[in-house]
Parts: sequence; C-alpha cells; structure tokens
Amino acid sequence: MKILLAVDGSVHSEATVKELITRSWPLQTAVRVISVAHPTPLVTDPFMVLTAAHVESLKEEHLRASRDVAKVADEIAKKAPGLQVSTQVLEGSPKKTIVEEAEHWGADLIIVGSHAGGKT
Repeated sequence: MKILLAVDGSVHSEATVKELITRSWPLQTAVRVISVAHPTPLVTDPFMVLTAAHVESLKEEHLRASRDVAKVADEIAKKAPGLQVSTQVLEGSPKKTIVEEAEHWGADLIIVGSHAGGKT
C-alpha cells in the first residue's frame, strides 16, 4: 500500500500523523510525507520590490516544509517502524500539487488534515 501524507505543521496535520501511527497497515506499506511550499503570489512591479519579497517567501516556505517533513518522518520512524517512510518538498498550489503527486507516485490513499485556514 502507498500512502501520501501531506503535512503543513498545523494542529490538523499533527492529528493526521497521530492517527496514521495508531492504525494497523499492511506489511510493506510505504508512506511518502510531503509538504508543499506555497509562497506569496508573485506580482510584477517596476521596482522589483515584490519580486524580492516573493523570493524570500519561497525560501522561508521551503525551510518550513523541510522541517515539517523531517519532523513527521522521524516521528513515524520511531512510533511505527514497520512503515517505509520517504519525504519530499514540492512547490506550488497545495490543492493541485498534492493530487498531482498522488497520481504521479501511484498513491492508494491520500491523508491530509483540515485546511489550515479553517476554524479549530
């Protein structure tokens, strides 16, 4: 079985990780932990000020995403050692990128938390 687990560091993501760890999975189950770096939208301006902000936002998002996937992969490895874990940081629109990666990788199941912008 192939499980795509999309995380963003939110409490919703933490809940999905805890749920994944507590369940029984078939032998040889692979979990790919992904996070999507989604910077502030690039808006062109004649002075390139917003372009610099976009580049900085992208760097920060990649760092956040890298920390998120590393933390989750470590937790899964410690608490559910029977699962084969890999990580990946992607860039783009989270909704579109998660679905595209699931299709590309051949995931049997996609696990995501509630949208981080929703009410807790």
